[in-house]
Amino acid sequence: MLNLADTPLLATPEIESRELIAADLRLLIAQIETSMRRIAAAMDQEHGNDAESSADVFILDDVTPQYATASAALGACRAGLRHALQCLSESTDA
Repeated sequence: MLNLADTPLLATPEIESRELIAADLRLLIAQIETSMRRIAAAMDQEHGNDAESSADVFILDDVTPQYATASAALGACRAGLRHALQCLSESTDA
């Protein structure tokens, strides 16, 4: 994983700075979406994908609510980052 915390912040022109910020936001969105896909895959793996064989079986587990909560939190983060990206692009249009 790329660690940008150690990257020095350079004085850059405003347009270049916005482009760097937008690239960072897109990277974060992509990482969140990857995590959401991994959560969905883990949930599918735990419950299986065969609806016929599991139609009469009820599985009581403690993991699904945690996955669902994590996925919802990631979805909220993704929405916030998309909003930030939209605001950034609107500021360049003005």
